[in-house]
Order: sequence, then structure tokens, then C-alpha cells
Amino acid sequence: MLSDLPDVAAAASRIAPHARRTPLLRAEVDGRPVVLKLEHLQLTGSFKVRGALNALLGAPSRPDRVVTASGGNHGLAVATAAALLDLPATVYTPETVPAAKARRIEATGAKLVRHGATYAAAAEAAMAVPEALYVPAYEHPLVIAGQGTCAEEAVADAPEVDTLVVAVGGGGLAAGTVLGAGGRHVVAVEPEGCQALHDALDAGRPVDSPVGGVAASALGASRVGTLAFPILRSATSVLVSDREIIAARDRLWEEFRLAVEPAGAVPFAAWLAGAVPGDLACLILCGANTDWTPDD
Repeated sequence: MLSDLPDVAAAASRIAPHARRTPLLRAEVDGRPVVLKLEHLQLTGSFKVRGALNALLGAPSRPDRVVTASGGNHGLAVATAAALLDLPATVYTPETVPAAKARRIEATGAKLVRHGATYAAAAEAAMAVPEALYVPAYEHPLVIAGQGTCAEEAVADAPEVDTLVVAVGGGGLAAGTVLGAGGRHVVAVEPEGCQALHDALDAGRPVDSPVGGVAASALGASRVGTLAFPILRSATSVLVSDREIIAARDRLWEEFRLAVEPAGAVPFAAWLAGAVPGDLACLILCGANTDWTPDD
């Protein structure tokens, strides 16, 4: 179902009235050219509204109620998409959800339910809600296709790029990036503390993986998605340290005044480390839902 670009093209048409077409920034860093896809400027401060909108608009029939589970960004996306479409929504999160993300979810008018210590516990509770359309964070073809619209925009606006670089949690954005990249190489980057894809590629199948580190609230999937995994076999897997992520985040602010959350800086961290092949890469800065403020 997700083997070629038309799924992403259909998603792009479907969500266009609601999602932003985020801009590109062409820059030179350390003497090397690079393109930044400013997806942190998307509605809700994250790419995830693309997949949420596509899942709701592409459903066989209009749901009466929407429910999801999230570490924060996906929940905010579903809550916002539901509000745009005038649908009631409930978002389950782990009890450790960052205050900034919880506040923004509640501001949409959605009901927020803190449940359990992990995303898996929150998801189990959300899926048990009767008579509601459950929108998963990444394990859904419409969600993956929606996320792929980010890459499709990037390569349409910068056809000269030869590589796309993207952070990986459960794999929805990364798999969508492969589908929307127009055959370009994709580098899938994970923090060393959240490396579900890297571990799955080593094992030859999705496996449980530990979750921790500075980007865990956004990239802390304990297992890569079963739909995303076969798509991502063609990508290059790269790991970066928490120290590299924070340094990349701070540099994005210092040099470009781009304020992103740690997950948004993960592709830049890999690029700075020299782990990205090709002549011109497009780095997807995927999110900015944080209360972090730079030092004066």
C-alpha cells in the first residue's frame, strides 16, 4: 500500500487546506552547503499534524470521536487536527509528559489523560476506549503517507538535494521520508538512548529497545513500527550522542536563531558529525515543542 509516491501525493492534496507548507533555509556551515527544512514551524510545532490530518480526512467515514496516545507531539497533532475538523478528541500520555506539551494539548480543547509510566501503557489504555477512532502515532498507512508530505515538499522546493536526513522514533516520519524523497538517499538518525530502528536493523526485525536520553519524549519508541521497518531497510542508520544533540540544538540557535527541541536537532547533529553522505543534504528539523530558552 505504501510502496510508491502516489500515496504521499494523495495525502498532500488531502491535507493542503489545513497544514502549512513549511519553508526551506539554504545555508553554509563549516564551509559546506546544507538545506534545512523548517518543519518545526508547522502547525503545533511538529510534523505530526500532517499524519494526523491525513488519518482523519482519509478515514472511511467521519468519526464521532478521536482518541490517541502520545509522548506529546503526536497527541498535540491529533488534538489540533480534530479541532480543525470539529471533532472531540481525547489524548492519553505517560505521566511523565513534559509540561509544555501537556499544556498545548489541553489548549486545543482536547481531554488529556495521564496514564502509566510509558508510551506503551498510555497506548493500551487509549486503544480500549470504546466507539472512538484510534489514531496511532506511526503504525498506520495514512499516518505514514501524511508524514511523507514533508519530504515531498522539500524535494519539490529543492530538487538539487541528493540526501534527506530525518530523526527516527517509531519510524513514521522516516518511512514517509523514504516514500516522499523521490528516490533520493535517506539517512535515519537516532539518539544512542532511543535506537529502536538501529536495533531492528541489527536483528533483522523490530525488537524491543531501551528508551532514554534528552530526546526521549519525542523519539522514545520502544520498538520501530512494523509498517515502517520494511520501508526503512533502504535507509542509512546513524546514531548520535546526547552531547552531540545538545550541541547541535545550541548551534542552530546561535547561528540561525532557530529554536528546536532536542529531537529537531538530531539530523543536524549527524550532519555536523560527518555521518551524512552526498553533496547536498536536506535536514528535516522536525519539532519545536519545548520550554527550552537559550541563554542570553
